[in-house]
Amino acid sequence: MLKKLAIILPCYNEEEILPHTIRKMRALIRGMIKKKKISADSKICFVNDGSRDDTWNIIKKTCAKDKLFCAVNLSRNFGHQGAILAGMYEVCADVYVTIDADLQDNPDCIPQMLEKINSGCDIVYGVRDSRQTDSFFKRTTAVLYYRLLKFLGVNIVYNHADFRMMTKRAVETLKQFPERNLFLRAIVPLLGFKSAQVYYDRTARQAGETKYPLKKMVALAWNGVSNFSIVPLRLVTFLGFFVCFLSVLFLCFVIYRWSVRGTIVGWASMVTIITVFSGVQLVSLGIIGEYLAKIFVEVKKRPLFIVEDKIGFEQAC
Repeated sequence: MLKKLAIILPCYNEEEILPHTIRKMRALIRGMIKKKKISADSKICFVNDGSRDDTWNIIKKTCAKDKLFCAVNLSRNFGHQGAILAGMYEVCADVYVTIDADLQDNPDCIPQMLEKINSGCDIVYGVRDSRQTDSFFKRTTAVLYYRLLKFLGVNIVYNHADFRMMTKRAVETLKQFPERNLFLRAIVPLLGFKSAQVYYDRTARQAGETKYPLKKMVALAWNGVSNFSIVPLRLVTFLGFFVCFLSVLFLCFVIYRWSVRGTIVGWASMVTIITVFSGVQLVSLGIIGEYLAKIFVEVKKRPLFIVEDKIGFEQAC
């Protein structure tokens, strides 16, 4: 029996790239249906994540003209990770693919990913074959970041973002994770199901601009560290012991100088030491505060997303 495929495309202010995306995905899915790789009721689902441009109007017109498409409109911007979950949780399918609407991740890999699923895998990760299209800064920081996560004990697939294929069983299991601080790149590997990887080359954007500037990238990176590793908290503890050890050494030095010379001169050095120790304390409190803030968000159990409108779902389920 052919599987029903749902392709989830989160969108935020993507009016410039959407016409290209629609043409590309329509041709791909119809080709797979024609070759009898997926069932005829497979769907392409756009998730409008609170766009402020004409994105939602373009999506509505597309869904009205072509029953291959369906759409979810969120009440506001819930973020990229929340939009991905909204699409997977709202659409009924046997197999799900999540891919960004700019299609920089190569959608032509989807048939190959489906072959991995048919061979018994529950999760297939789309992995970049190289980062030659990235700038030197982005390439270098990405490598250092993945190495940092590995060092901190976070289980993550190297060079994988959010282009992946999952079976219905995997998605249903994912629903058991009630986390509000989302970092799907590390959550999905925790499912533990049989997985595989498909490699591709990332292409340049056809239109529009990236929705992940440096600020958002840094925030996502910190989420990955703080959501899945307690090593920073342990480092604060070790740092505290180290500072205490230095303080004892300095106290011994002060007593020695006083016993020898009677007077200790060094106002500048004292101020420097106090300033350094104060900085260490503030940084430590900041790290602890970040973890407390995440607990604050988790215990409130606010919804991951709120659906304002859905289109094309009478055929989607």
